[in-house]
Amino acid sequence: MRVRLDVSYDGGDFSGWAAQPDRRTVAGVLMETLHRLAGPDRAEQVTGLTVAGRTDAGVHATGQVCHVDLPDDVWARLSATLLRRLATLLPPDVRVLAVTEMPPEFDARFSALARRYEYRVTDAPCGAEPLRRRETLAWPRPLELDRLTAAAAGLVGEHDFAAYCKRKEHATTVRAITRLDWRRDPDGILVATVEADAFCQAMVRSLVGAMLPVGDGRRPPEWPASLLRLRERSSEVTVAPAHGLTLVAVSYPEDAAAYARRADLTRQLRTPAAG
Repeated sequence: MRVRLDVSYDGGDFSGWAAQPDRRTVAGVLMETLHRLAGPDRAEQVTGLTVAGRTDAGVHATGQVCHVDLPDDVWARLSATLLRRLATLLPPDVRVLAVTEMPPEFDARFSALARRYEYRVTDAPCGAEPLRRRETLAWPRPLELDRLTAAAAGLVGEHDFAAYCKRKEHATTVRAITRLDWRRDPDGILVATVEADAFCQAMVRSLVGAMLPVGDGRRPPEWPASLLRLRERSSEVTVAPAHGLTLVAVSYPEDAAAYARRADLTRQLRTPAAG
């Protein structure tokens, strides 16, 4: 039985999502807990944990999605109480918010239409408030919302984001950003919202890292977009710290029949758009 898990976590004490030997990761903690609930005789048949977006060490999530395949008898035994059992056994820095039975065609990674992140920054002279310090970057210079907005506008659309990506062999750096904007909340916190169908590793943090020097006046508003002409990682872009970033939402087709079609489309290799 394929089961969707909606997950929230404080990434500060995790070495990212992906399971790693001798490191505490979100996937590792989840699988360990699911194995325990399945029981020693069925633990090895809990398989296929797949996530919508593999977050790096220190990155948080309030809207992460993953799927896992459970033996039918385990699902029948646990389905009514799985959410509460997970709440009891999981550590306090990771929560499963919802458990949903899904068709086998659902793939948390490849069926996704878009991922949305938020990055939080404070330019207050006193720095980040103590209760927000784990999710908010303290910036040492005043930031102008208008300049950040202008910088963001030039990055929206489908581009080759090689300047902002850690290149991987046989992987493309072409991505389509459908939303990139900034706001200043009533508490003074600046929030960047970034949405795309997919992201390269550390891409969002690199984009933020390029826009912040624009916001404080050290770079012109057109500078981040000018880097899109590059076909390799830019040494001028500083990757913003991980703790300011949160994965807030993953969207999927409303029609379950579209899960497989979307997955097939996602697996197709991107090429740069003509022109």
